[in-house]
Amino acid sequence: MMDALSVVTQLRDLASEPQNREVIVQDQGCLPGLVLFLDHKNPEVLLATLQTLRYLSEMSPNIPIMKNELGMMVSLETLMERKGLSVDLTSLAREVYDILITPITARPTTHDRERGKKPQFFINSSNKKAKSVTLHIQGLDGSEQRSLCEEALLKVKGVISFTFQMASKRCTVRIRADLSTESLATAIAATKTLSAQQVVKNEEGDEVLMSLNVSEAEVQQNTALPDYLPEDEDSPEKDLSRAVSRTTAKDDSSGTWLNAAASFLTKTFYW
Repeated sequence: MMDALSVVTQLRDLASEPQNREVIVQDQGCLPGLVLFLDHKNPEVLLATLQTLRYLSEMSPNIPIMKNELGMMVSLETLMERKGLSVDLTSLAREVYDILITPITARPTTHDRERGKKPQFFINSSNKKAKSVTLHIQGLDGSEQRSLCEEALLKVKGVISFTFQMASKRCTVRIRADLSTESLATAIAATKTLSAQQVVKNEEGDEVLMSLNVSEAEVQQNTALPDYLPEDEDSPEKDLSRAVSRTTAKDDSSGTWLNAAASFLTKTFYW
């Protein structure tokens, strides 16, 4: 069963892939739903929503559509002024707001980006590289086990984002370069019902499962909300199955995950 956090988290993961950004903004349900999420009480939902909007704003043609979306600018202004929010949230809301109101001509050019002047993507981002690993998760048989796995991964310091392929019991996890894959296996094993192996390619190019050592030591955990990194063009793994056109909700072959998310947003917020 979908809830606000799982929907916006997966929408953020989809938005992290450049090829998905136009599709998400053009969808009739997702952008209005994100605006409504800007009024959510859960700071994790707010963070994931703002990160999603920040990803979407990386594509210049999306900016006027986002700016003109009913309630977008007002909601961002409200967030910037809301009492009791963390500095991270208010700063990210201001960053998205500033991008949407800045004329296109004032934005960094492609030449600037090529010269290494790419603007800071998320607050608290760093220059450390990120990497992607694909895990085969034994026991990943349904939504309950998936929720367990999500909770375990969210607690690991250094996890940036993750996307599930439920039919193949796989999870593609983007992590900081200095985080060991064994840390992920240890966190997943701590659920007592799941275990993880890494999916790698052998010399012949065939996929094989590699066992991971599970440590008895406690994995370093996030004490606050995750510190998300900017996208890396040279991430060693690009999992094309994350594209919107090929991402389904669980084993639902009748439509894309994006359709499922949009349906959830519509049923939840429009009455």
